[in-house]
Amino acid sequence: MGEVYLGTVVNIQTFGAFINLTPGKDGLLHISRMDKKRVNKVEDVMNLGDKVLVRVIEIDPKTGKISLDRKGLLPEDEKKDK
Repeated sequence: MGEVYLGTVVNIQTFGAFINLTPGKDGLLHISRMDKKRVNKVEDVMNLGDKVLVRVIEIDPKTGKISLDRKGLLPEDEKKDK
């Protein structure tokens, strides 16, 4: 929990993307956790083979399924009045 990985997008679904974290270990990055703004289509943000920085936010104790977050790792928008 809380670990950050540079993973590879290995599968894209309408609800999110599966990210390979280590050999044999994939996690789900839900579409709602991909970006700070609303994402309509996973492919608008990432494609198969892309490297993405993700954080483990939950590991289901019964199934071992890993849930990931990306938006918390994105830099804050810098809005400066000039």
